[in-house]
Amino acid sequence: MSLKKYTFWLLVGSQDLYGEDVLRQVNDHAKIIVDGLNEDPSIPGTVVFKPVVRNQREIYDAIAAANADDGCAGVMTWMHTFSPSKMWIPGLSILKKPYLHLNTQFNRDIPWGEIDMDFMNLNQSAHGDREHGYIGARMRLNRKVIAGHWTDGQFRHDMAVWMRAAVGAAVSKKVRVLRLGDNMRNVAVTEGDKVDAAIRLGWRVDYYGVGDYIEYVEKVTEGEIDNMMARYGELYDIDTADIDAVRYQAREQVALEKFMQEGEFTALTTNFEDLQQLKQLPGLACQDVMRQGYGFGGEGDWKTAAMTNIMKQMADGLEGGTAFMEDYTYHLEPGNQMILGAHMLEVCPSLAKGRAKIQVHELGIGDRQPPARLVFDTPAGKGIVVSLIDMGDRFRMIVNDIECVDQPFEMPKLPVASVLWKPLPDLRTSAQAWIYAGGAHHSVLSYALTAEHMRDLAEILDMEYIHIGKETDLEQLRKELVWNDFVWKNK
Repeated sequence: MSLKKYTFWLLVGSQDLYGEDVLRQVNDHAKIIVDGLNEDPSIPGTVVFKPVVRNQREIYDAIAAANADDGCAGVMTWMHTFSPSKMWIPGLSILKKPYLHLNTQFNRDIPWGEIDMDFMNLNQSAHGDREHGYIGARMRLNRKVIAGHWTDGQFRHDMAVWMRAAVGAAVSKKVRVLRLGDNMRNVAVTEGDKVDAAIRLGWRVDYYGVGDYIEYVEKVTEGEIDNMMARYGELYDIDTADIDAVRYQAREQVALEKFMQEGEFTALTTNFEDLQQLKQLPGLACQDVMRQGYGFGGEGDWKTAAMTNIMKQMADGLEGGTAFMEDYTYHLEPGNQMILGAHMLEVCPSLAKGRAKIQVHELGIGDRQPPARLVFDTPAGKGIVVSLIDMGDRFRMIVNDIECVDQPFEMPKLPVASVLWKPLPDLRTSAQAWIYAGGAHHSVLSYALTAEHMRDLAEILDMEYIHIGKETDLEQLRKELVWNDFVWKNK
């Protein structure tokens, strides 16, 4: 998964008023900026230089071309000189790509002793970008605005965050979720409007009976199982004498990978209530496909499966893992309140601190053989948990900042992968805020991404966004939820 394959077009605005010499300098400056950004390893995508646009036709043609380019993940605009914004209306009215407005200038400092009218005519971003900003506001366009010098670390950080969100939006259009069985019976939050998800987010969510998958399982050869076992040995410590159980997970994974590759699926769900002739609920199999970048959701939770896939792609190249997660239980010690997150089987080993262990244990539900699964601890560090819920008239993204901590004690009778975290601002406030907002018991936990990444993604996808962090005031958040209901129902 390399984000460099995604391109971001830099459209630099000007007009014919200034003459060819000025326009040549504008192009030269833009090329230097593009080269400088592409040489910076913190910039995840590839910035593409486009010749300066000077009039309505050039602007329209450039944006139409960006729309038609599958590799283009976003458009960045910058007004080096003054570019009258009425020229931009036809082009911006057809823009289908994520939109970043750069308010910068080529020079960092004012050349106090040499500044003259020629310099002023060439370097007009301070007011050119404000003219451009007006038309974005007037047209009510979803966009991100960043300001500062293009070499500044914060400026590039903001650009990189937006790029990752734009990649998430591009990935969203190609999400295809494989639902092996239906949702867990009588559970509300894992349900949702799949047609609305297709319209708004580009997701395709397809049901397949477990019997369709079993046909693949039955065709797996012993040689394919041996190859999968060899892969397990390279990646994990096999900490069990029940090799037959591990080999059955290998069989399930071989079948799962074939099914998903042939169907071009990017995420999947399973449901322990619907296993038919399967001897084990896929555990290790699901964990290892998540390691490869696929999304997953338990109990038929297709929304979380899709979000896991999208967030994994957004986080490519960043330190820290991203995984399907579930709030398991609270630790309510005064002054040290925490949440233990886990799942009965399916937590991605990208979160592991060190090498994960393959173990076999009873599951307690599902009425099948004890499944093999990966068991591991997770590191301390900052992170987020993200829930996507269907509010009926829109999707709502809820993000909570968290601080993961080292587990102080062993849990020998709970052989699962788990994460212990302190939600911000504190457990009491965050839990109430999460519940008022309708957050699910399933989420996506990421050490790599931040609330800023998710805010940008929500804005690009035109999705409601709720952030719970260190500054959260519960009464204000409750008012925000009421206001949002009014805004979104009248949008």
